[in-house]
Amino acid sequence: MLEFAILGLLQESPMHGYELRKELTAKLGAIRAAISYGSLYPTLRRLQAAGWITEADETPATPEEVPALTSRRGRVVYKITAEGKERFAQLIAQAGPETYDDTGFGVHFAFFARTDQATRLRILEGRRRKIEERREGLRDVLGRAAERLDAYTLELQRHGLEACEREVRWLEELIANERSGRAPTVPDSGTAGGRREDTSPPPPGESRNERP
Repeated sequence: MLEFAILGLLQESPMHGYELRKELTAKLGAIRAAISYGSLYPTLRRLQAAGWITEADETPATPEEVPALTSRRGRVVYKITAEGKERFAQLIAQAGPETYDDTGFGVHFAFFARTDQATRLRILEGRRRKIEERREGLRDVLGRAAERLDAYTLELQRHGLEACEREVRWLEELIANERSGRAPTVPDSGTAGGRREDTSPPPPGESRNERP
């Protein structure tokens, strides 16, 4: 998934590692993109070795862009190659079980604007089945073992069930939009600060309070 996200971002413009890390956080959310330099740079080296990205140039690094406990170094700028674009096209067309899990779905969904409609629909339907199975499992636990759970565990199970139900409704709306050829509705400004209250469910793995 990190490989897929890096190639997708580099299709937009060349970037150095610090920029990539910031863009990953902005595009995928702070929890899914809590990527350390220890995992980012080995992935960049692996993509280079495969011929999917290459170094563009090097610029001086500012102090705030140098990870703690590392030496100051130049900023190597990476750009995607023609082979990397082909690799990204292969990855973005995938719609298998790995795209239904929390991380896989979140990364693919972040690049849905560049995914064809048929693939988007397959991923959304697969994700809905995944969450429906999770929802039914939680209902089964609550139905069979609720009396044996302490109050806090019971509340956690209920919270998980409510989250599943919200996501299923959200996915059903997205699927209906895809089938009718409509894009998701973008909220217009209507509150102080130019934002309307967000009533959509949070992305997988995040709570509403963690949204910006």
